[in-house]
Amino acid sequence: MAHFVQNGYGPFVRQKGMRKMEEDRLIQPELENEGEERLENSLRPKTLEEYIGQDKIKENMKIYIEAAKKRGEALDHVLLYGPPGLGKTTLSNIISNEMNANIKITSGPAIEKPGDLAALLTNLSEFDVLFIDEIHRLSKSVEEILYPALEDYTLDIIIGKGPSARSIRLDLPKFTLIGATTKAGSLTTPLRDRFGIVHRLELYSEEDLTKIVKRSSRILDVNIEEAAAVEIARRSRGTPRIANRLLKRVRDYAAVLGDGEIQLNITKHALNKLEIDELGLDEIDRKLLETMIVQYGGKPVGIEALAATIGEEVDTIEDVYEPYLIQIGFVARTLRGRMVLPPAYQHMGYTYLE
Repeated sequence: MAHFVQNGYGPFVRQKGMRKMEEDRLIQPELENEGEERLENSLRPKTLEEYIGQDKIKENMKIYIEAAKKRGEALDHVLLYGPPGLGKTTLSNIISNEMNANIKITSGPAIEKPGDLAALLTNLSEFDVLFIDEIHRLSKSVEEILYPALEDYTLDIIIGKGPSARSIRLDLPKFTLIGATTKAGSLTTPLRDRFGIVHRLELYSEEDLTKIVKRSSRILDVNIEEAAAVEIARRSRGTPRIANRLLKRVRDYAAVLGDGEIQLNITKHALNKLEIDELGLDEIDRKLLETMIVQYGGKPVGIEALAATIGEEVDTIEDVYEPYLIQIGFVARTLRGRMVLPPAYQHMGYTYLE
């Protein structure tokens, strides 16, 4: 017999077949390019031993996972945050593998109403991992029913409506929620405080990115010179996702213009064609810096004005371009706005005036 949950939770059908259909809608979005997605997944490490970089996080996670397994408990809830492309999803899959648990992947925007979240939670098994990407985009109504699920592994739902409506509490299996976000500051304090393990992923060093490029080239079955791997790593903005993307594009040039081996001269030629300079800056980076130097005379400029001037979204500048420019000392955030710093003048070929 099917049971329905209404009054804000939407039609939540607990009948097995219907629940499976609803869950599939949430955790298995259709892929437009399945081949590229499979290739991307093949490059992802599967264990902490294979995972390159983020050494402090790896060391801590090894302890937490081993302790949870010794106690026979679910791992505490994990929050991973940092710029895009640093491996939050990869690390989540690794955690589930290390815990010998199943993982179900969804995103904040996909969970539109409390009934969606209820469908996911009630379909979890003991010690399962639920990964929610861009968790800061959960709606307030969804977030509120997540609180007791995280703290007490219970789900409060309303059955029926009107005078006959009644509240019941369902027990949930012990599970681990892994939340990922590029905007930790956008999380509400009550939600952030319910994560027992919180880690920020940092931009990768050139040395670690070189190791990642060489590992990926072996998986892709393509030979690469050491100098070529270093060159790709140097222009990858401290981000493994970008390093792997550039590697695949350079591989294309090597296959057409060379003998298939990725050599330094072909690597430089390919990256120059992609308009990625020696520091990894692309066309938008240079446009942003030039706008700040020329149009605004190097004076502080608000992020909204800057976004309108170059024709990009504020979120794109803050999440994609700005972190790396700040990291390499080209841009600074001040109370009066964004300021371009002397090293950026030199790189862009302008004279810095005090």
